[in-house]
Amino acid sequence: MAAQPITHIPCILLCIFAWVCHAGKTSPYVRSTDASIDMPAHAFPPPRGNNTPEQVHITQGDRGGRGVMISWVTPLQPYPNIVRYWKANDPDKTVHETYSRITSYRYYNYTSGYIHHANIKKLEYETMYMYELGKGDAIRQFSFKTPPKVGPDVPYTFGIMGDLGQTYASNSTLEHYMANPKAETVLFVGDLSYADDWPLHDQTKWDTWGRFVEKSTAYQPWIWTPGNHELDFAPEIGEYMPFKPYVHRYHVPYRQSGSTSPLWYSIKRASAYIIALSSYSAYGKYTPQYNWLEQELPKVNRRETPWLIVLLHSPWYNSNNYHYMEGESMRVMFESWFVKYKVDLVLAGHVHSYERSERVSNIRYNITDGLSTPIKDQSAPVYITLGDGGNIEGIANSFTEPQPSYSAYREASFGHAILELKNRTHAHYTWHRNQDNVAVVSDSKWFFNRYWFPKYESV
Repeated sequence: MAAQPITHIPCILLCIFAWVCHAGKTSPYVRSTDASIDMPAHAFPPPRGNNTPEQVHITQGDRGGRGVMISWVTPLQPYPNIVRYWKANDPDKTVHETYSRITSYRYYNYTSGYIHHANIKKLEYETMYMYELGKGDAIRQFSFKTPPKVGPDVPYTFGIMGDLGQTYASNSTLEHYMANPKAETVLFVGDLSYADDWPLHDQTKWDTWGRFVEKSTAYQPWIWTPGNHELDFAPEIGEYMPFKPYVHRYHVPYRQSGSTSPLWYSIKRASAYIIALSSYSAYGKYTPQYNWLEQELPKVNRRETPWLIVLLHSPWYNSNNYHYMEGESMRVMFESWFVKYKVDLVLAGHVHSYERSERVSNIRYNITDGLSTPIKDQSAPVYITLGDGGNIEGIANSFTEPQPSYSAYREASFGHAILELKNRTHAHYTWHRNQDNVAVVSDSKWFFNRYWFPKYESV
């Protein structure tokens, strides 16, 4: 008797083919491929006055948002090393003082200024503060607002940027972000000054970058993530300590989360639990970063901080030929944990364009089973690549074709993103291209929380 045809196989194959080959949107807009040019040093002059504080930047100083770490540089001498601060609405202007810890470093033929880090503690939540640095003709005054108390339905808005550099395009990105009044804190996914792109890792680029971003960093916290351009590892000129300039200049509250390194740590802010990882530090089994993350993820209380967000530099899901699969080994180590603990978003940089993924995972795959295609996974994060700050290396405009199924939206241009946490279940996300008015949204999405409302978002 002749075998009967198995008519359902083509249907199954068609369904598989539709998932594998169905792609999201590749924007037809492509930024000019002309190289981005660094702004000249004279565009970032030091402030006037004698030994005037400069390169002022703030970040969160503790786990829960009542602390602020204020950092600055004095070029000539270490003192004064005092920050004075008071509540902006205090009619008596009761002034408090905190002293900074001072550090400096040498790098080949460069000696840094005196780098100050002052940690202000036990501030009031959701309060505007003024602060003052310097003395005499060198006094400078700034302000910041503390976040609301940590809680599950506390709304809060983050800006997101990466791979900024200090080019004319970088300035466009930063000005565009600052014109967007919503965001209260920047999640920065690595690659700051790009000093290492210059001969002998020109350390003066760290100084000009600090002056460049001060118009934002002095007034709202930036949550730092190290990238490959923070390595500054240059044995050919006798520099064997990775991350030396970065760890001297940009302090974070890593010890409060039990971390042994400032390159990976966590904080809580409003309704978000934020974990920053280092793509360029060891993360294999038994390494300090691996051990820390293994112990850290079970500590996240989604009833207190429902939104779990991870920052790293090298993306795990990338459909650009630039830096393709460079994050693969880290994905293999940690992706199953991200799915298990229902991470909401993974924000990365490194690739100098913009891309947003579907909710997918590839945790089934091992070297023998052949199941190497990412699949839809309701417990998986959305992966967003925002290496589109505008740095000197230019745009990454070589997307793989056809667009893979895991890629929802991608565009070869520079910009910034805004993430509005509305409550424990919903967050609204937008991405803004530099070339448009800030009110124009190039990509947007409502995200549903993986713990409280784990539904697939509509296409």
